[in-house]
Amino acid sequence: MARTRTAAPGDLLTRVAGERQTGALLVGGHPGGAVYVFEGRVIYAESSSAPGVGELLTSSGRLAGRTWQSAFDLGAPTARVGRLLVEQGHLTQGELELCVLGATYDAAYFVLADRAAPAEFRPGATHWLGPVVHIDATAVDREVGRRIGLLDGIFPNPLIDVAPVIPVARPPRERVTITAPQWELLVQADGQRTPADLAQLLGRAGYAIIQELRRMAAAGLIEPPEIHAADTREFVRLPQPRGVSVPLARAAAVAVPVMPGPEPVARRPPADGDPPPAPALPGEHSSGAIRPPRLARRKPGAKLPKEMAGESPPVHQGADEVLLKRIRTALRALR
Repeated sequence: MARTRTAAPGDLLTRVAGERQTGALLVGGHPGGAVYVFEGRVIYAESSSAPGVGELLTSSGRLAGRTWQSAFDLGAPTARVGRLLVEQGHLTQGELELCVLGATYDAAYFVLADRAAPAEFRPGATHWLGPVVHIDATAVDREVGRRIGLLDGIFPNPLIDVAPVIPVARPPRERVTITAPQWELLVQADGQRTPADLAQLLGRAGYAIIQELRRMAAAGLIEPPEIHAADTREFVRLPQPRGVSVPLARAAAVAVPVMPGPEPVARRPPADGDPPPAPALPGEHSSGAIRPPRLARRKPGAKLPKEMAGESPPVHQGADEVLLKRIRTALRALR
């Protein structure tokens, strides 16, 4: 049978189950995932936002990491990982079925929640875990819809399911009561970890993590994620400082004002007996602009004129002149 493509994952799953096919329903988008079907019955589902059977068993401490890895290496090529765990005595059949049921419903929420995500069915595909449970496809789709409605009733913001968890800096009220799972989330949330990261870290179901995060968002304990608009950066033109400079492009067109002064006196041509004119000092020009007067030359160390020196600092009147003379005399006697 050729691959089937459609934009409704739930409808495609129901149709494949009605035809009693075997294969994998691959769903794109974010987070996306896959639902595995064996003869029209759902046997497993996986998604990047939900911990798998291996993560749940090892993170909770039920199985050692090396035990799981050994069973995976031996049973994955023949799709017998689940059967090996039971045959080797690491898990009972009931424990394995319960874990697979929880992981399947958990991942199915993330795979089938987006009704507009692109989906593709690949016939003949099998999962390395093997058939452990057989779930009706209609029941899986109905459970996904129930969970969506439950989350929307708590806090209708689906961005919480995928955005990094950022605790608020200050609680909205003086006294706050939180549950043990919520405390774990607040301790592990560092502003970078997403709900999927927290589920993997804590070894809990992804849907259970999201349910607690929706409750925390409704209580104001985490920052609600926002939809960021497209990046429309614009260069900001800084204001031109007043009285400091003029743009180069306008420098030639700006007239510099000159203070009004006396009209320059027309000089007559020098006569034969007149002395030569004194050379102009550096910086002097023959314009009519008013300039501050130049100070007369004085010798180094000479005192300034009284009108330029200003008032001398006031003398402190609290000193005892007689006491100062006595101290001076005693210091001279010690030399």
